[in-house]
Amino acid sequence: MAEPGTEPETERDYDLIIIGSGPSGRAAAIQAGKLKRRVLVIDKRERLGGVSVHTGTIPSKTLRETVLNLSGWRERSFYGRAYRARDNIGAEDLRARLHKTLDYEVDALEHQFNRNHVEALHGAARFIGPHEIEVAMEAGETRRVTGDKILIATGTKTFRPDYVPFNGGTILDSDEFLDLATIPRSLAVIGAGVIGVEYATILSALDVRVTLIEPRESFLDFIDRRAIEEFTHQIRENGVDLRLGSAVEKIEDAGKHVEISLANGRHVRAEMLLFAAGRMGATARLGLESVGVETDHRGRIEVDRKTYQTAVPHIYATGDVIGHPSLASTSLQQGRVAACHALETPTLPESPWFPYGIYSVPEISTCGMSEEEMSERGIPFEVGVARFRETSRGSIMGLEDGMLKMLISLKTRRVLGVQIVGEGATELIHIAQAVLNLKGTVDYFVENTFNYPTLAEAYRIAGLDAFNRMPIPEEYKAPKKKGAGKGKTGGKKGG
Repeated sequence: MAEPGTEPETERDYDLIIIGSGPSGRAAAIQAGKLKRRVLVIDKRERLGGVSVHTGTIPSKTLRETVLNLSGWRERSFYGRAYRARDNIGAEDLRARLHKTLDYEVDALEHQFNRNHVEALHGAARFIGPHEIEVAMEAGETRRVTGDKILIATGTKTFRPDYVPFNGGTILDSDEFLDLATIPRSLAVIGAGVIGVEYATILSALDVRVTLIEPRESFLDFIDRRAIEEFTHQIRENGVDLRLGSAVEKIEDAGKHVEISLANGRHVRAEMLLFAAGRMGATARLGLESVGVETDHRGRIEVDRKTYQTAVPHIYATGDVIGHPSLASTSLQQGRVAACHALETPTLPESPWFPYGIYSVPEISTCGMSEEEMSERGIPFEVGVARFRETSRGSIMGLEDGMLKMLISLKTRRVLGVQIVGEGATELIHIAQAVLNLKGTVDYFVENTFNYPTLAEAYRIAGLDAFNRMPIPEEYKAPKKKGAGKGKTGGKKGG
């Protein structure tokens, strides 16, 4: 019997309800399942995986790998720019591998849910109470479920402003772009963020004439400027026409082509336009206002970055819906941490340094601070640089470009940042991540032996490049021999 003045506790259907099955939702669900809790995942799609599997991370990276393989891009430095692994590449060739990969990802996720006793419900979720969710399913029926804790992991959707005449054929958003009916001869991309840069450079590898338009004077501002300069040089060499610093005034659908007028008076004509300027949090239809959870102008939810709780303590949010850094990798970690906190289970905190990966052509990956950040913080530093062509593996692979840059504190000798532009950057960066999180110094790269030949050897080259310009610590200096500098008679001149 309940005590006077208190409400009796109601047995709810689930310990944790998760809205969305993208990276953070799946990680939270599997973690809750491993803790043997009652967990339900609600997703509006017929198949699990969220944006990441169906229109985002997995499809775009699959498209990149398919293009590089079929075009013979990686072999052109040996066999010439005219080299092709396949002479005629059509949109159907790109889609074939895409669908195969998608099927595998969905199957693997369903297996993980089954193995961990995670229930799934397909339909659109909406809050009708602090602990109650209504799910509208395709057949027309609705179902109501209750949960002690609720996690919002709905991700984002494409930003589609009214001034862009989307038509699903020649003027597309990034979700529609994956269903290309044909590969265009020319492509204009508006928005030089991660998505725009990835698709622009991937299509450029197919010898599509690409114009990348960005209203701001710079792009990818969270990346070290010297790394971006290296990247800019490479993509221009690869044929991308980069137009920075002029806003788009008008977009005209001219039937067989698209006409884009810029504020500086210039015009861009292309067979196809990809609009990739921003995304919005997918929160508009969740009914968040009814439970006191607010969103910003982009539909994103503010949370406590240690626990991922919203302003309503039993409601959590993770992944792209909470904004920066909006990476699949960090979303996976956020989902696991949020589930542990919601289910009152101790876990390790997130590490301070995590890698960024941009799957463009060439790849960019960074971990730690940039030169600009170190200068702003007043940290004296040295820079070590290695070019992939300096490594024997780079020569074997025919790499003409590629750079690894290392930033080292002059005071502590600690490695505080690494930036990589080039082949395998997103794999190589994990060496830097380990050294940064373990508070390693440049000496690690000088003292240790690396497999030879490998691209990872670039770490040693960059480390030595900086080491040779840095002051030698006293403990490294050889001790002076007794009587050094003196004559045989103890310093007195001989007779």
